Amino acid sequence: MTKSELIAHLAGANPHLRQPDVELIVTTIFDEITEALARGDRVELRGFGAFSTKARDPRTGRNPRTGEAVEVSAKSVPYFKPGKELRERINKPAAAPVRAAARVPA
Repeated sequence: MTKSELIAHLAGANPHLRQPDVELIVTTIFDEITEALARGDRVELRGFGAFSTKARDPRTGRNPRTGEAVEVSAKSVPYFKPGKELRERINKPAAAPVRAAARVPA
């Protein structure tokens, strides 16, 4: 799902909100998460998961085109750890097909 699809879905599910308002809400949430990670903070959304950053050490990499050694500097990368409720909802077994109730003679 793309950001624009998310906005369209939320606007459709909440007809009392105008689409520009939904877009502002979604953009604000994403911006706040991004700014918190840039500060080095952790963002936890209960039932969904936690966003944090992980430090990567400097290393020597290879240019795939030439095979030449390239120094890669240290950096922080975003990391997401799903919450228990999200994992359970994703991994729940598929619902069994609904069968017609057996007829009981009267």
